Amino acid sequence: MTENPTSYERPQPGVDPADPRGALLHTPQRAPGDLAGPAQARTGETPSPGAPVTPETGVGSEHSQPAADEPLVAPPARAKQGVGDHRPRPAPEGIPVQPDAAGRPVGQERRTGQNVPGAKPTPMRRDGDRLRFVGAATRRIARGMDLDEIVMGLCRATVPTFADAILVYLRDPLPVGDERPTGPVVLRLRRTDRIPEERDTEGGFLPAQAPEPSELSAVTAELCEVRPGGALAEVLRGVRPVFADAAAARAALPELLGDDAELVVPAGQRAILAPLRGRRRVIGAAVFLRRPERLAFEPDDLLVAAQLATHSALGIDKAVLYGREAYIADELQRTMLPETLPRPTGVRLASRYLPAAETARVGGDWYDAIPLPGSRVALVVGDVMGHSMTSAAIMGQLRTTAQTLAGLDLPPQEVLHHLDEQAQRLGTDRMATCLYAVYDPVSHRITIANAGHPPPVLLHLGGRAEVLRVPAGAPIGVGGVDFEAVELDAPAGATLLLYTDGLVESRLRDVWTGIEQLREKLAATAQLTGPDHPPPLEALCDEVLDMLGPGDRDDDIALLAARFDGIAPNDVAYWFLEPEDAAPGKARRLARRALERWGLEELSDSVELLVSEVVTNAVRYASRPVTLRLLRTDVLRCEVGDDVPQLPRLRQARATDEGGRGLYLVNRLARRWGATRLSTGKVVWFELNQT
Repeated sequence: MTENPTSYERPQPGVDPADPRGALLHTPQRAPGDLAGPAQARTGETPSPGAPVTPETGVGSEHSQPAADEPLVAPPARAKQGVGDHRPRPAPEGIPVQPDAAGRPVGQERRTGQNVPGAKPTPMRRDGDRLRFVGAATRRIARGMDLDEIVMGLCRATVPTFADAILVYLRDPLPVGDERPTGPVVLRLRRTDRIPEERDTEGGFLPAQAPEPSELSAVTAELCEVRPGGALAEVLRGVRPVFADAAAARAALPELLGDDAELVVPAGQRAILAPLRGRRRVIGAAVFLRRPERLAFEPDDLLVAAQLATHSALGIDKAVLYGREAYIADELQRTMLPETLPRPTGVRLASRYLPAAETARVGGDWYDAIPLPGSRVALVVGDVMGHSMTSAAIMGQLRTTAQTLAGLDLPPQEVLHHLDEQAQRLGTDRMATCLYAVYDPVSHRITIANAGHPPPVLLHLGGRAEVLRVPAGAPIGVGGVDFEAVELDAPAGATLLLYTDGLVESRLRDVWTGIEQLREKLAATAQLTGPDHPPPLEALCDEVLDMLGPGDRDDDIALLAARFDGIAPNDVAYWFLEPEDAAPGKARRLARRALERWGLEELSDSVELLVSEVVTNAVRYASRPVTLRLLRTDVLRCEVGDDVPQLPRLRQARATDEGGRGLYLVNRLARRWGATRLSTGKVVWFELNQT
């Protein structure tokens, strides 16, 4: 239960706020003879608070109620003014008075907190007041974007202007769009609201002999199953609000509120049960309550409750649809981007992704890190034009294509060329920028090709930040453009930062100004850790995003940081073997010597057996020299390459077969193993734990 003040309409000029016939504000009295409305007030007559309402009084008569096809509330009529009449200045906005049955005002002025003095009531029409209240309340409800905001808007617009308390029940789960819900209809208490305790002189609207909980939810049922054919089902099916003292409501409220419903609902017409109906079905119910000492609801208040319920239900229906669309967009974006980054040998990775805005959570920016043969890794970052569902779908197709091309171990410029062809097949206006880099931890070199993307920034170990000079190239999708790759040094301890233009370009700065600010930010961050220690990757990414100002979020942001550790030359052993029968024996001797030099003699038996099996299979079909490489990092990795593109497959050898058991041994003894196709053949590799 929340206790929050609400907004109210400004009192009308010349009106006493202590009118005892409700909490709403009032409009000036219609002058006799005014033909603006069907009912006119007699001069000199002042109906008492408890007097019956008649057509002569001009309030609440059956002639003043709108027809079924007319608006629920009629606009107020303008009173005639004499020559010497003076229109008083409107009073300051304040909390409307909540009179009791004897005409005594109950409440405080909102700004000063002082008690509002009483005054003699005057006869006035209240159709215009209801119209202004409904207009203000519906505007407040319509401002909500999600379900909670709409329900809160209904509660704050209603309490205490229209009612002293409100209970809002919604279906659980709420149906979405055209879905046909299965199972029984269950209503869950979504929110309650009431007048704060400091303004509650009677300790709430519960009877004195009943317990006085601090929240309505303490004495009402949280869940209610609507029984088919029951009293509550009939009231909800009828859609129109009803008073609590009506026969249908008397049977429906205990089913909705629980066994203690009579403790919550005051006697008389001081409670309204209003069904909440969306576009196609009833989605809940609202109960408006007034204290026993306050005037009861009038028949016209049913029209106000109907308007509030209708606007709230339609807003809730749209909020549920919006929530489903946002969920789909989030899931789409989440599946388009990598959930986790790989941990390739010799490089550490970190990434960030920020959408352009909360209302546009999908976009065309992406990043990726793809392990390649030879302990290499491909680093990719791209940006499809726009940040919509279409951009995200195109981004997913291009990312999948890039992963497939990386698996073929194509040069970076060839990868961009095939991405350009794929973008042209998707459509003539499918434009994107992309940067594709391949890092080799053994040679400490990186090869980069660019397609219209902002250049990467390399942060050296000493703290110097350098914008790499990479040919810009044309964006993907232009067609008929040749891409160029450059090979650069990637020293150990350096950090390469790949990003999209949303990080460096906005309405407040151009892209080159943003790149220079990024370079300065990286250099300043590196100074904090000293020249011998690079900054932590995760903290570095956060520092880079902190450079964004309030007006710098015009586009999505994808960020990929790679820390180059590399592999030391003394941890690499590399040989060429001629494709002859003596090659397996030579491979065993070379592997044994390398393990002795590294102090890994305990792995000699396993390594010699597995190297012999893999080299034997390569020599059998190869026509060019076979390569053998051992890498010592956190694990021992062995790679055997040949010029045959066919990949080996693990199969179960029969008892009569003389071969076919080499990969079976590799699969049983190795920690991991695999085979990767290259442009010049293939590489079969396996890994063993060093301990």
